Amino acid sequence: MRRSDISRSTKETEITLSLCLDGSGKSEIDTGCGFLNHMLTLFAAHGRFDLAVNCRGDYDVDYHHTVEDAGICLGLAFNEALGDKRGINRYGSVIIPMDEALVMTAVDFSGRPFFVWDVEIFAQKVGDFDTELAEEFWRAFAVNAMCTLHVRKLSGKNAHHIIECVFKSTARSISQAVKINPETLGEIPSTKGVL
Repeated sequence: MRRSDISRSTKETEITLSLCLDGSGKSEIDTGCGFLNHMLTLFAAHGRFDLAVNCRGDYDVDYHHTVEDAGICLGLAFNEALGDKRGINRYGSVIIPMDEALVMTAVDFSGRPFFVWDVEIFAQKVGDFDTELAEEFWRAFAVNAMCTLHVRKLSGKNAHHIIECVFKSTARSISQAVKINPETLGEIPSTKGVL
């Protein structure tokens, strides 16, 4: 089982996170931010990852540090659980619809962090969640997972639908990328011989 346990403590947040790449989509999420809980639950279910996250943050300020640090920890967990990435597909891409929203994501576990966000969200908030924090979460993830991640909105107006599409699409792209390919079992998926 490819898994990782991450703990991160700062003056702004206290986070423990457990990840199993070869799971069934089970999750136990308590970040103190209802919308982020919802998104991480969706992420685990659609990626078929087992994920447990417990976070205490400086909610009296806002959710920025909580969301960003959760992204950091999730990225670190993927990087650790993947090890030398032997046998994985490496790449994944998906287009997901949700009502009027349509989002495309593509990921490469290349060992080179790069992040592209082309997602216009018209509303500033979904409930008490600042919509700009979705970008902060995925940037933190990509940098710490050491992957290239592209996220592009193809259509959509409803902020909840757009962000939910992003999390579902990214989960499925990542799920494709981290799956073990029986045709390349034991091989590093790079002509360089290392990722």
